[in-house]
This record gives sequence, structure tokens and C-alpha cells, in this order.
Amino acid sequence: MSSVYGFAFRSFLYPLYETRLRGRKTLRYLAEYERQQWIEPEAMRRLQLDRVRALLEHCQRNVPFYRERWRELGFDWRDVRDVSDLQRLPLTSKDDIRRHYEAMGAEDWRGRTLRKSTGGSTGQPFHFEYTRESYERRMAVMMRGYGWAGASFGAKRLDVWGTDVGDPPWWKRTKARLFDAALRRRVLGSFHMRDDNLADYVAEIDRYRPEVIVGYTSALETLARWIDGHRAPAWRPRSVLTAAEMLSDAQRALIEKAFGAPVFHTYGCREFMLLGAECEHHTGYHLSADHLVVEVADDAGQVVSEGVGQVVVTDLSNLGMPFVRYANGDLARAHPAPYSCPCGRGLPLMGAVEGRRLDMLRTPDGRIVPGEFFPHLMKEVAAVGSFQVRQKRLDRLDILVVPRGELRDDDEAFLRREIAKVFGGSIEITVERVADIPLTPTGKRRVTVSELPATLP
Repeated sequence: MSSVYGFAFRSFLYPLYETRLRGRKTLRYLAEYERQQWIEPEAMRRLQLDRVRALLEHCQRNVPFYRERWRELGFDWRDVRDVSDLQRLPLTSKDDIRRHYEAMGAEDWRGRTLRKSTGGSTGQPFHFEYTRESYERRMAVMMRGYGWAGASFGAKRLDVWGTDVGDPPWWKRTKARLFDAALRRRVLGSFHMRDDNLADYVAEIDRYRPEVIVGYTSALETLARWIDGHRAPAWRPRSVLTAAEMLSDAQRALIEKAFGAPVFHTYGCREFMLLGAECEHHTGYHLSADHLVVEVADDAGQVVSEGVGQVVVTDLSNLGMPFVRYANGDLARAHPAPYSCPCGRGLPLMGAVEGRRLDMLRTPDGRIVPGEFFPHLMKEVAAVGSFQVRQKRLDRLDILVVPRGELRDDDEAFLRREIAKVFGGSIEITVERVADIPLTPTGKRRVTVSELPATLP
């Protein structure tokens, strides 16, 4: 019955919903990307260059920020003959977007863009604009990457993921439940995991019997430790996808042992959704080169051929607020042989992402909270410029906030209320307004810092 529904969903139900009812071109773009992934690397580079040149021409004509910056540099899009010529341009930072928000928007797209907020894995929430086409293309790229792990749309899926903060209205909750049911997806809230309810999570997985499990790395590691420690039988899905946080070799081995399925790690960020994903050979992250230009660059913005550098992204489809050489705050390792995967895809490889691991936090009543909860929360408060959460004691959280403007009493009350919902009412919460938050030696700002000893079995 499951396979019958899956076939009907992929062939009739989802196309009817996505194309006819919503008027989206997601499935058309998915078919395009599915074809393009198999072209030869040289053909992929030519395709990418054509899209880079079209984007740069658009920016030079229509985006005040880039037009002025490039004029001062003496840069002209017509001089670009290779994707590597992007290195002539300076990096774009989150601060650039915050300071020049209006000038970053394309003049010919004013009033026609969508808006999104991100909590920021580095603790600096901000907002950005995007076009409907870029959203549909991002969804298509994500579907393709998840499909490499056997999680193509229509697969029966269970997510261990963050849920809405605040109190969404009943109609929004009902809509989400109906949408998840239609997608054959069940969501277990990862922000409410406790030592004493992990058995319930495992039991729900066993009852639902998903083909694929998707979740925060830390949340799935927590479940895997419980399964391993209790020698509990668990449903074996076809595959497990980890996301939002980095994945170590030890975590991969533990999760694969507990669930009896291969683990596929994905890499993305809210600004672009999926940047890269592992295929069946696990040789690195296949980058979505037909949709994005992803570079690993040094501090001067020059691409590195080996070692670690910062992740720099150029979005080839978001014409409303173009991101050109945007440094997203992550650190990654250049792949020694970017076109060496035996799968035969023409998409280049990137090595391990090394700079975004969020500490798990704990509460006096046994709750286990992924650090991802706080970017999820902080994006709801516009007055939070950057932040860090520290836990030195089980019964206390210290929150450092660099305000953007005035952090009002009701903003702080909202943060305290939402944190208490997840951590429990007995937790002591301090909120300190500071001028700056120090970076780590690798240049990263850690969102959550736990100094508690590991207490899981």
C-alpha cells in the first residue's frame, strides 16, 4: 500500500498540488537539475559561466550596491571569461547586507520579492529578500540532493526537527499537519527531548516505520545513544539524513549502528537551503554548481586548492536581492579531487564543513536541547543583532546579546517565556546586553557553549 501511495503521490497528487493549485515550477526545475547533474564537468563549467555572466550583468544594471562598488573597482561583467574571474570581486558579508539593505535589492524587482529571516548559525540574525523562482529552484535542488539518499519526494519520512516557537494560530497548525500528512511526513519536535522521553521517540519511529529519517545531527545522535545503551530494537529505515549541524565520523558510526541504515549528511544554510549533499559513495559534498557557485576561499577572497577556508556563495537564481561572493560564516575544507567521485555526476565536490557545530544544552529535569533551538528562536526578535548562549551550570543559562537598536522589555520577556517552554520553569535565565561577543581562534562565533560534562549513557 505504501509503494502504491508513493507512486500516486509522485505521479499525480504532488504535481497536481504544486503545479496546478500553487502554480509553481518546482517539478520542472527538478527535471532540469536531474538531467544537468550528469553532464560532463567541462559542460557544467560552461553552463555555470553563462549563468554567472547573466547574473553579473543584472547586478551591474539593476543593483545599486554592486553597481557602485564595481564602478569603484573598475570591474565590468563583460570582462568575465571564466568563473574564476569572480575572485576579482570582494566578498559580501552579512554586515554589508544589514548596512546596505535597500541598495542590495534589485531596482527592477522592487515590491515583488519575498522576505525571510535567519537566526544565523553564527549567532547573528538577519533578513534578506528572494524571488519566487529562486525559492522554487532551491526546493528542486533540495529534492535532488535528498533523492541521492533515497529521500525523494513521496518517500515515507520522519523528521526529528525544530518546531515553531511562540504560539502559532490554530489554522497554521492545522495547515502544517495536513501538509505533512499529504507529504507522508511526520515531525517529532527535537526541542522537547528529555532523558525520560527518548523511549517515546523511538517507539513513535517504530510505529510510523518511515523509509527515511531526517534530523538535526545532535538530536539523532541522542536517540542513537539511547538505542545503543538500551539495546532497544528499532525500525530500520532505508537511510538517515543528518542536517543543520556537522557530523563527525564517530557520530556517523553510532547513528548507522543504532538505525541499521547508511547515514547521508547534507550541508545548507537558510539563505540558500541546500548547498551540497553526499551521494551513495560518500566522497564529499556534491555542490549544486548548476544553481550556485560555492568557493572555499582565504581571508583575501582567493580560492584555496587545499586546506580550510571560508565558504563563499554566489546565488545564480535570486535576482531580487543577489548574493554575489557572500561569505556565509562557515569554514570548509577544499576537496583534493573535486571531480573524482565514481558516481559520474558532473557536480564538483567539497570537503568537510568544519566550522558549524552547535553544542547541546541540558536542563535540570533531563531535557536535551540542540543548540539549533536558539537560532530558531532569535530570528523572531528583530532587536537581536548577535548572541551567544552559555551553560556552566545545569540550572542556569547566560545569554549574551548585542542589540540592534533597543532590546525592549517585552522582547526579553518573549525570549524568557519561549526558553522556559523548552527548558522548564526552574531554569535560571540571565540576559546580558554586551557590545561584542568574542570569536573563537578559527574566527567563528559559537552560538551555544556548554561546559557541562557529558551525562548521557
